[in-house]
This record gives sequence, C-alpha cells and structure tokens, in this order.
Amino acid sequence: MNIKVLGPGCAKCHSLDKLVREVVKELDIKAEVEYIQDMAKILEYPILITPGLVINEEVVCSGSVPSKEEVKKYITNNINNKEK
Repeated sequence: MNIKVLGPGCAKCHSLDKLVREVVKELDIKAEVEYIQDMAKILEYPILITPGLVINEEVVCSGSVPSKEEVKKYITNNINNKEK
C-alpha cells in the first residue's frame, strides 16, 4: 500500500502526516507513507486545497485534516477493496 500526504509543510499537513503514520502503526499494516511537499508533484493530483491524502494513487481526502477514525476508514476500505 502506498499512502501520500500532500502539502507544502503547513501545520495541518504535518498533522495529517503524523496521524497517518500513527494509524498505519496501530493497524499494523505494510504501507509506504510519503510526505510530498514539492508543489509540482502535488499539482499532479486533482486537489485544490492541501492537505491531501492519496491512497494507492486515489485522492481520498483534501482540504482538511480528517479525524483518526476517518483515516482508519480510508485505509481499511482500501485494503478491503483490494481484496475483492
């Protein structure tokens, strides 16, 4: 699983990166978590406002920091969809 946090380095972006890493650790899953701050790379994704959360190249959230439960849901839904 590949998870990307997109953002220029603001407090919300750092917060989302930290939250995603916590959830990955809690769920005990294998995932590569990247924090992308390069605006050229961020603009490759269809988001208008950062932070953005991308799981396996699909934007699942942008413009706000989701709750821990929402992040868990995004990740587990992606795992479940992959198994189908």
